[in-house]
Amino acid sequence: MSEALKRDYEIGEELGRGRFGTVFRCFSRESGEPFALKSIDKSLLTDPIDRECADREAKIHRLVAAGNPGVVGIHEEYEDDAAIHLIIDLCPGGDLFDRISGSAPLPEPEAAAVTAALVEAIAACHRRGVAHRDVKPDNVLFDLKGRLRLSDFGSAEWFGEDGGEEMRGLVGTPYYVAPEVVAGKHYGEKVDVWSAGVILYMMLSGMAPFYGESAAETFEAVLRSNLRFPTRVFRSVSPGAKDLIRRMLCKDVSRRFSAEQVLRHPWITSSGGSILVEQENLLPSSL
Repeated sequence: MSEALKRDYEIGEELGRGRFGTVFRCFSRESGEPFALKSIDKSLLTDPIDRECADREAKIHRLVAAGNPGVVGIHEEYEDDAAIHLIIDLCPGGDLFDRISGSAPLPEPEAAAVTAALVEAIAACHRRGVAHRDVKPDNVLFDLKGRLRLSDFGSAEWFGEDGGEEMRGLVGTPYYVAPEVVAGKHYGEKVDVWSAGVILYMMLSGMAPFYGESAAETFEAVLRSNLRFPTRVFRSVSPGAKDLIRRMLCKDVSRRFSAEQVLRHPWITSSGGSILVEQENLLPSSL
């Protein structure tokens, strides 16, 4: 591990492990302030695309985090022969996956509050010409005050503030990836809206809208995009919520809502739009 990193920070226990790296708790030796350390193992970056994403992660993360309270902050970057190390905000409130997995569907006001905060963070990234490309509950964290923070920009890509540059490449997670990504087409930033729509569907139902027994079967279901609202789980869900889901999970990208349009939808503005990212205790601690 980098000598400069060890000089500046005391490394603590492991907090989590992902495809390319590990997250640790760490403390500034100067101030004693706690942070998280994300160490990306270079030996795992065998695909040139993965290495390219890792090389630009810090730059993109800094761009979208500046002045954006809905994104996990990034503070320092170190590199040695073995790994790239990023010092980021510590979010001890856990992630959205932990809060919704195995629990009953969320009440609509709580789901609306989470969606509003998440989509505001996504919209802020899009305003700066960046698509996250891996929006999923595992990457939606909560800080000490319960505020939502979007994390992990390892798959993020620059598309240009005017939306003029399209992206390509199968990145993301099967349940949450948009159909145009799976189809191998060029695509734009609305892939993030699709992923947020999947999360909204899951928060209100406890199940994924498109799934299979394997990644391949899940991709096939995503490509079909046969959106259904089973009566047994959506009986009590309002028409407004289902309307927003349809507009976010629209296979026709030209008709799919943008992040800004999601924030203006009546279900958001009446239920959770006033909450957004400034709201503390976004979800009750009992979840």
